[in-house]
Amino acid sequence: MNISESVNQQILKALDKLIQVVAQLRSKEGGCPWDLAQTQQSLIPYIIEEAYEVVDALHSQNQEAIADELGDLLLQVVLQAQIAQEKEYFNLENIAEIITAKLIRRHPHVFDNLEVTSEAEIHHNWEVIKQQEKADKNESNLLSDKLKTYARSLPPLMASQKISKQAVKIGFEWENAEGVWDKFREELAEFQEAIEQKNMLHAEEELGDLLFTIVNIARWYKLDPTIALQGTNNRFIKRLSLMEKYVDRPLEEYNILELESLWQKAKKQLN
Repeated sequence: MNISESVNQQILKALDKLIQVVAQLRSKEGGCPWDLAQTQQSLIPYIIEEAYEVVDALHSQNQEAIADELGDLLLQVVLQAQIAQEKEYFNLENIAEIITAKLIRRHPHVFDNLEVTSEAEIHHNWEVIKQQEKADKNESNLLSDKLKTYARSLPPLMASQKISKQAVKIGFEWENAEGVWDKFREELAEFQEAIEQKNMLHAEEELGDLLFTIVNIARWYKLDPTIALQGTNNRFIKRLSLMEKYVDRPLEEYNILELESLWQKAKKQLN
């Protein structure tokens, strides 16, 4: 047995232990009441939460935290597989087989004899194969159906990014960047007008249009709005944390001018 085989066996042993632990948690005899109460649907918020915590750990580049959060995400996969297995829908083996077959099928330049000359060609082949897979399953290839899936399954900001990029493929695009800025100014004016008219339902719609336009501006300049907003959130928290270190009483006891002064002091220190 070589070192590689030994490592693989250790990995499989660890995965098998995790599968056994999850099965015990779901056991009607001596299992955990909380785990037993879970369903495929009830676990959805945890899957989303764990995925975001993985992303946060990756941004931090704390390798211990990354491993920890990936473990939490892996638990969600194993738990979903256990629940499905109990209902005889599918199991973890099926999941592994499906994704393995998909990877092989979508990489003919690696696992077959297809020759490619660029990443663009690889991406094109990937999309062609995906469309054929949908046709084989009698799934819709309509763009609108794909966009509905994005809207249903992704966080709104991320869904907007996907929808925007797909819309470009069928010609929904401005001729130049100035066209996007004109759209931004138009949507901003409509949002302000709705606010002034105190029509909050309409204002909410216009706010959505404004945010969608900002997503398109980000796409034009090859910026990621999700990463940008996360950065702003983190900077705000860091500045607020510094403000809390400067004060001798709760922040809510300070007036707006005092808070602004503290904010500028924190901002200057972090720059």
